[in-house]
Amino acid sequence: MELFGFTALQWLVLVQHELLLFAAIFFLIGAIDDFSVDLAWLWLRLGGQARDRRIPADIEAAGPLAGQAAVFIPAWDEALVIGPTIHHMLEAWPQRGLRIYLGCYANDMATLEAAQQAAAGDPRLRIVIHDRAGPTTKADCLNRLYRALELDEARQGAPFRMVLLHDAEDMVDPAALALLDRAIGEADMVQLPVLPLPQSGSRWIGSHYCEEFAEQHGKALVVRDALGAGVPLAGVGCAISRAALDALPRVAGSDGPFSAECLTEDYELGLVIAQMGGSSRFLRARTSSGRLIATRAYFPAQLAAAVRQKTRWVHGIAFQGWDRLGWRLHAGDLWMRLRDRRGPFTALVLAIAYLLLVLSAIAWGLSLAGLAEPMVPGPLLRTVLLLNLASLLWRVGMRFAFTAREHGVAEGLLAIARIPVANIVAIMAGRRAFVAYVRTLRGETPRWDKTEHWHHPAARGLARQAA
Repeated sequence: MELFGFTALQWLVLVQHELLLFAAIFFLIGAIDDFSVDLAWLWLRLGGQARDRRIPADIEAAGPLAGQAAVFIPAWDEALVIGPTIHHMLEAWPQRGLRIYLGCYANDMATLEAAQQAAAGDPRLRIVIHDRAGPTTKADCLNRLYRALELDEARQGAPFRMVLLHDAEDMVDPAALALLDRAIGEADMVQLPVLPLPQSGSRWIGSHYCEEFAEQHGKALVVRDALGAGVPLAGVGCAISRAALDALPRVAGSDGPFSAECLTEDYELGLVIAQMGGSSRFLRARTSSGRLIATRAYFPAQLAAAVRQKTRWVHGIAFQGWDRLGWRLHAGDLWMRLRDRRGPFTALVLAIAYLLLVLSAIAWGLSLAGLAEPMVPGPLLRTVLLLNLASLLWRVGMRFAFTAREHGVAEGLLAIARIPVANIVAIMAGRRAFVAYVRTLRGETPRWDKTEHWHHPAARGLARQAA
């Protein structure tokens, strides 16, 4: 059977060649981009700018704060994790200038009761009941907490110095509050690293976040900060000066600075403050014992939950980020926003690469059977493929190195084995994010997919692990 003068087997070889050419070229472009970040980080490392700083003794001892600090924690259906989080936060941060604003809902009494039991009457916990039934979006709950903060400031006649953002499952570092309090005097917003914990019960899904954050928060954000580009907030382990937060425009209909229709309000918040002229800082620091001062947490352990979470990230950062934030002419910002928004295209190229594996296996089998001629790449394509192979080996080495630095050699080796898993999750999330974005173009409201937290490490056990 022929079509346009080609047999089915010839079409197979032609399609294989064209897909290979497409994937190879764009893999190489992505590799050059990543390699540029690697070189920038190595240059900073050689110059001492990318080395983790050691904190002074007064910060490690959780000394008094220079001003009042508010922690915003939105919580819907978090009864399984909010107790250990609140208990650990109040214990790890004994400073009297701390106040935790926990956003709850009247139709979620289980979360409310778990938080009250964990606080054990500590007056530094302020539970704010939303005036609407849950669930609402995270940003909507944050706006409710912001209004409660303003009311408290009016009552006491003095503003807070900074606002920290955290999620219901976070385990904070004992030195983090004092470190942020010191750093916020020199910047409008500060982001500390996030450190996902390996999960013995989910070595492939839940633990694959370890290597992604090890590279992102050990290298990419370090380079971004050095370039003077806006640092996106991760939504946890970050502090915003009270003045910067107050300078943000109020969102229509919400009476607060957080945009309820934005799926990644934390990412947007960091870039908006930078666009307004605010200064940002990504801060990596270690204690005298070498412990990285970071927010530790378990990430989704099931495939469906991981895909939902990353769908929200891709949709919010790549698609909504383009629509809502646009582009900046500052070279560093332009480069970093291009990197932020390449997720959907990366998913497409990865999907084509895996399709190529199937087509190549079929073509190889047919050539062994003498039914088709194997595809023979030309000199240019062979060169591109060799460069891609070299970049893959380099990428594997970098992934191992950054993961092993934070989690040990064994986890570094597992990070290499998990590369296909991470790729599959990225492909699935990219497809779902694109479909969701197309729906919004048709007039649908973006859908908030909450991350479910089914298990939580005990506060004391996690503190020992982090030490």
